[in-house]
Amino acid sequence: MLVQAYHRTFKLPVTISRCSNNYGPYHFPEKLIPLMIANALNDKPLPVYGKGENVRDWLYVEDHCRAIDLIIHNGKVGEVYNIGGHNEMKNIDIVKIIVHELGKSEDLITYVTDRAGHDMRYAIDPTKIHNELGWLPETMFADGIKKTINWYLENKEWWENIISGEYQDYYINMYGDRYQDYYINMYGDR
Repeated sequence: MLVQAYHRTFKLPVTISRCSNNYGPYHFPEKLIPLMIANALNDKPLPVYGKGENVRDWLYVEDHCRAIDLIIHNGKVGEVYNIGGHNEMKNIDIVKIIVHELGKSEDLITYVTDRAGHDMRYAIDPTKIHNELGWLPETMFADGIKKTINWYLENKEWWENIISGEYQDYYINMYGDRYQDYYINMYGDR
């Protein structure tokens, strides 16, 4: 609303994009897909909220980037574009795909208490970007999840450093107490 107000009031040339859940390389390891990949690779429990019936629309990150580029270059100033992957799936189905792709047992799946107020479904209607700009996602989920799993297999050092907490040491060394106080306030003591 703030961006739209600047557009209307000061004629600031803006576009706004809203997207569904992204997945792919460099996805932070605390999120569903990378967490399940990392835990499965380490034969750790795969924590699934509730019964895993929460539905999300998944968009491969490179498709999202292409959509943003298209909006920047061809979108109408002042317009809002929704970017969706046309891949609505239950969380449990995604977890089972990952387990199967990695050759692991579904016995690793552990159901945990759902978060209070957790949305059952995130939906997005990307009709406008398709009709006005001709955009559709290029990556089918079956292909994107395989590419994502392969990326995590080939880049273990990146996510293992994050999981171990080593990446936090850099920020603590660079920013001292300011970062440590921020981190503890946000995530609790590690």
